[in-house]
Amino acid sequence: MKMEREVTTNNEQEAQDRGGKKPGISAAIIEELMKDYQKPEDLVGPGGIMEQLTKQLYERVLGAEMTHYLGYEKGQAPKGEAGRRRENHRNGTSRKTLGERRMGHLEIEVPRDRAGDFEPRFVRKGQRRFWGL
Repeated sequence: MKMEREVTTNNEQEAQDRGGKKPGISAAIIEELMKDYQKPEDLVGPGGIMEQLTKQLYERVLGAEMTHYLGYEKGQAPKGEAGRRRENHRNGTSRKTLGERRMGHLEIEVPRDRAGDFEPRFVRKGQRRFWGL
C-alpha cells in the first residue's frame, strides 16, 4: 500500500493555523480609514469610505483577472522567445459606470488588452448593474 503525501499551499496552511477562519481586517486599518469621519455621509455618501473601498476592490479583482489571463503581472514584461513579438498585452483601461445597490452609480476602471479578447468574469462586458459581492 502506497502512502500519498498531503500537500497544502501556504494559504491553506495559514487558514488551518487560524482554525479555518478567514483573515479579517485589522483594527488599525479601520482606525486609519475612520480618522477623518465626521458624519454618516463621510462613510456611505458619494465619495465616502464605502464607495472608495468598493471601487478599489472591484478594480483590484479585475486587474487580477487580467494578470491571470495574460500570465504576467502589471509592470512586468511577459515571458517570450527572443526576437519574437508578443501577441497580446495590457492596453490601459476603460471607464464603466455600474448601478450599485448601496451607492447608486459607481464608476470603475476596467483593464483592457491589445487584442480585445479579455472577457472579465467579475464584471462582464456590457454589464451595467452589480448588486454586491
